Amino acid sequence: MTQIAIKSPFKADHVGSFLRTVPLKEARKAYANGTINKEALKAVEDQEITQLVQKQIDVGLQSITDGEFRRSWWHLDFLAGLEGVELFETEYISQFKGAKTKNNAIKVVGKIDFNEHEMIQHFTFLKEAVERYGDGSQVAKFSIPSPNMLFTRIQEDEYYNGNRKQFYDDTVAAYQKAIQAFYDAGCRYLQLDDTSWIDFVSDERIKAVEEKLNDNVENIIQSRVNCLNDAIANKPSDLLITMHICRGNFRSTYITSGGYDQISDAIFAQLHVDGLFLEYDDNRSGNFKPLKSFKRNDQTVVLGLITSKFPTLEEADSIKKRIREASQYIPLENLSLSPQCGFASTEEGNELTEDEQWKKIKHVIAIAEDVWGKQ
Repeated sequence: MTQIAIKSPFKADHVGSFLRTVPLKEARKAYANGTINKEALKAVEDQEITQLVQKQIDVGLQSITDGEFRRSWWHLDFLAGLEGVELFETEYISQFKGAKTKNNAIKVVGKIDFNEHEMIQHFTFLKEAVERYGDGSQVAKFSIPSPNMLFTRIQEDEYYNGNRKQFYDDTVAAYQKAIQAFYDAGCRYLQLDDTSWIDFVSDERIKAVEEKLNDNVENIIQSRVNCLNDAIANKPSDLLITMHICRGNFRSTYITSGGYDQISDAIFAQLHVDGLFLEYDDNRSGNFKPLKSFKRNDQTVVLGLITSKFPTLEEADSIKKRIREASQYIPLENLSLSPQCGFASTEEGNELTEDEQWKKIKHVIAIAEDVWGKQ
């Protein structure tokens, strides 16, 4: 069964990651301990992803992901697969409120490039599973970190010796090749996850990034807009590209709080993505006033009003009310609904059960059908 052609995110959508299943956790632990080989691990991954695809279809989702089941991190696995980038263990620095992550990081050791990345095969497996078990109304969705997650997080002097322009050019070129490679593999729905925008959600963070980069906030924001727009400049017209912004998601904790006020013009009026997944599940994300900068009638804003951090189901009427509030700034037809983030941005996952996770997904679908009708 072939996939449908899509022009915007679905009215009931999701960010992409799901809680790792028990068999998958056990297999990854066994692989780390050296008791099974990579082929045995892949067999378990294939099995669990296949079952996940079927589950997503069964509950009524149309954007189908592999749950990021082959990854440890939402971003580092992809970035470390680029030429010129290596994963390493660093001194631990916690950014999350009350939780400790693994001390993995990336460094640039050579010219940034994209070639023979394993995630192309990961996508191909997902696409084939969606076509095998779907009815044609679903599409395989794949998420990778935004180019900003490389360009803004790496100390360019590790290899580029302060040549920021060359680092930028190589990062953009690598992402252009990556996007084309996913497209050639059959991808028609690609999401770029970008937490770099949290640098601008509070005065404290703005001051810190200005000092770090020795530049003013307006120039820094513009550089991030340019990086993403340049990376997707050559995207095929039938490839849907969205961007997801959140403020951190690890074991149900977060990095920071603050609204979209400082970046509203940048993300709503300047970014060339087809859709924006925005975190809006609690007061940490601010109010809807920044939505007034929305300019494009061909763009969809996906409201992350349902939290993936905690199991309690939100009151449906309250969520519908918030959607109506957002529609004062953006036409209802340009809005969609999703959880604010994935359920497992890292393999550890958030603090809820698989059953509670699926109740959340069903809740999103039910509310979306009430608001926009069955798709």
